[in-house]
Amino acid sequence: MKKLVRVTTVPLSLEKLLENQLQFMKDFYQVKAISSDKERLLRFGENQGVDVFHLELTRKITPLQDLKATYKLYSFLKKEKPLIVHSHTPKAGIVAMLASYFAKVPNRLHTVAGLPLLEATGIKRKILNFVEKLTYACATRVYPNSYGLKNIILKHKFIKEEKLKVIGKGSSNGIDTSYFDPNLFSEKDKQNLRENLGINKKDFVFIFVGRVVGDKGINELVAAFDKLSNTEENIKLLIVGPYEDDLDPIQRNTKTIINKNNKILTTGFQNDVRLYFSISNVLTFPSYREGFPNVVMQAGAMGLPSIVTNINGCNEIIFENVNGKIIPLKNSIALFNIMKIFLNEEKFYKNSLKNSRKIIKDNYERKVFWNQLLKEYQNLENV
Repeated sequence: MKKLVRVTTVPLSLEKLLENQLQFMKDFYQVKAISSDKERLLRFGENQGVDVFHLELTRKITPLQDLKATYKLYSFLKKEKPLIVHSHTPKAGIVAMLASYFAKVPNRLHTVAGLPLLEATGIKRKILNFVEKLTYACATRVYPNSYGLKNIILKHKFIKEEKLKVIGKGSSNGIDTSYFDPNLFSEKDKQNLRENLGINKKDFVFIFVGRVVGDKGINELVAAFDKLSNTEENIKLLIVGPYEDDLDPIQRNTKTIINKNNKILTTGFQNDVRLYFSISNVLTFPSYREGFPNVVMQAGAMGLPSIVTNINGCNEIIFENVNGKIIPLKNSIALFNIMKIFLNEEKFYKNSLKNSRKIIKDNYERKVFWNQLLKEYQNLENV
């Protein structure tokens, strides 16, 4: 059986971004998963029934560590001789594409699921631009996970169009709508969670799911909700996700509001977010940059409309006034106004509610995506 190597910076990406995808692929290839955090990686390998190889990778700019990791991976690939190396996330991308280029791996694939460099400036931006171009130069194919992201890559002249391809209608893994299904949860399940969180059944709940960082628009979201909560009684903002103060901290004032406003609830990281979606009304996701956001698909599959920013991925999943609303980037006033529309215009809210799950089922079913990616791999075998 031919060998397929998948590389991510951290095992969390294997678990969530590529959930169960490697398990599917092992029926067709000898799959090896490579990432950092040895203990978590080993657990992932056992759970998915795939081999693993530990590589010390960081999410920051660490040239010496990165060179060591590249050489270690190069040595591994020279020995293993895989047919395909497929990387995800920026750091894994540069390390895996460089190592597989020098190891003469015939198919060197990299998926782009967002460009952190778009928010960088100065010398850091120049370094990140160079790394991105080098990653793409070493790859034989590059897969942006949205059409908007493909256009951004071309606009910045990172690569020529013939190397680029979007799989299906976008995404890195599609969405399992049999798992993200609002009908799986009883009224008792929902009521228990509401009671634990201090949410009344008549409360209208805006939910955010993701990393609690500046780039996700948390500062604007908290400011908009805080203003809204001054005049509206039965509302809550539910923030589900971990703080990442070492990478992209939210503003101090934002933290103060979160701590003081008793209508804002935080849960930290949750392994299963479905029940949280099931007690909510609208996803609020004012992110600055995305590839193809899983959380917007998850919310839609759970029957929730979304308020998203006008960025690639988000504006491909959400259709204005059909399954949600699209707002300008970094604009808390626009967000406030749209949240108010969802609260006060019941007919609009119910209509967007009705459309949300259907749009996801029709366009982003997970097994359809897996088979499209498998076909891509199999076509490469014949090149």
